[in-house]
Amino acid sequence: MPKAVAGPEIERLIQLLARMPGLGPRSARRAALQLIKKRETMLAPLAEAMRVACERIMVCSTCGNVDTTEPCTICRDPTRDPSTLVVVEDVSDLWALERSGAVTARYHVLGGVLSALDGVRPEDLNLDSLVSRAADPAMREIILALNATVDGQTTAHYVTESLKGHGLKVTRLAHGVPVGGELDYLDEGTLTAAIRSRTPF
Repeated sequence: MPKAVAGPEIERLIQLLARMPGLGPRSARRAALQLIKKRETMLAPLAEAMRVACERIMVCSTCGNVDTTEPCTICRDPTRDPSTLVVVEDVSDLWALERSGAVTARYHVLGGVLSALDGVRPEDLNLDSLVSRAADPAMREIILALNATVDGQTTAHYVTESLKGHGLKVTRLAHGVPVGGELDYLDEGTLTAAIRSRTPF
């Protein structure tokens, strides 16, 4: 076992940082060292922000977004289109769509995707409340904004089957060549999806 190079408090900080997505042990050590070096301008404000976040941030019981209000800001926004619901895998996907400015609808966060390999079953996801929301008479369209992975597509099919009988239009995001993309740099799956989803010019 590697020998500890710092006190237990610093090692604890490194271990916690290493649990973050995209941060391995080496990156966590560098991040911890940077925080310690800039204690007043980085470490103390970060600790305070995390304390406040821990106390005030909650999961919206309506859509599954994270916010400091219940229901969340998006669910309370009167300018949102109440007839359209965008279904996403995680809050990070919701944030990505919001950054794009392309969505004026409301959202529904599933909290993951179905995965036989990882043991994620329908009851592990936020599916029952989605079906309940779909029963709203004002609802007209469900947009499945799920990742183009095997598990994402499996989940999309399951959701579509679950919503049958509600008389809703169920659509999904287009897949294919990204804006500014060059064909030579695209993988075969993306090219195949682009050909199959071709539109009139």
